Amino acid sequence: MQQATPLELILKRDRAVVMAGIVGAVALAWAYLLYLSWEMQTMAPEATMMAQMKPWGAVDFVLTFIMWAVMMTAMMLPSAAPMMLLFAGVHRRRKAQQRPYVPAGLFLLGYLILWYGFAALASAVQWGLHTAALLSPLMVGTSPVLGGAMLVAAGVFQWSPLKSVCLSHCRSPLSFLMTEWREGIRGTVVLGLRHGMFCLGCCWVLMALLFVLGVMNLLWIAALSGFVLIEKLAPAGQWVGRFTGVLLVGSGAWMILASFG
Repeated sequence: MQQATPLELILKRDRAVVMAGIVGAVALAWAYLLYLSWEMQTMAPEATMMAQMKPWGAVDFVLTFIMWAVMMTAMMLPSAAPMMLLFAGVHRRRKAQQRPYVPAGLFLLGYLILWYGFAALASAVQWGLHTAALLSPLMVGTSPVLGGAMLVAAGVFQWSPLKSVCLSHCRSPLSFLMTEWREGIRGTVVLGLRHGMFCLGCCWVLMALLFVLGVMNLLWIAALSGFVLIEKLAPAGQWVGRFTGVLLVGSGAWMILASFG
């Protein structure tokens, strides 16, 4: 039996370290979400109602941003794992060859900057919906017409050219690195930003559906996370996404029609 070369051992160890980091970050994010869900469920209904009825302040916005940022980490980091592992492997080989080396954490930084920007925007939208009394105390949309319209829009987006372009980049890590590669620390952060841009363009509408399904509904958060993984990694993921688009349009149309019944 042929023994592994030193380079192969280094690469194997590097993949294990990167994967452990991703799993650890996702686990911590889910632990925080579980804590928030438990806290909401253990609060008295009257206290929950009062907390949601009062006007927002700066602290409320910051806490909401943290919630969304942690949620995006839990939902999107697993689907970025193949890209992270490939990037780390490339740079570990470069380091073994005495070539310039950049930690994979800088790529992750660029990737998360995009999603944390989305978290800030989602927090602002939630603030607006809260002010307009369009969210329930449990952070579920209260307008069936608005909710139905968002479902229809998400379903149509699943068939759009923009969705196809962004998804193709997310589904082909090697192709993305070959066409978008940049050198150095700054280039690595930009590379992460570029990947985050395509990932955001692919999935932002799905994340916005949490305003319809429940911002802190852990079942739907897990379901959307699983769907993103399937769409990006499964062989027929693109067609799964399009079929889901049809279901979303049908569900949204039914919700709107039912509201007039």
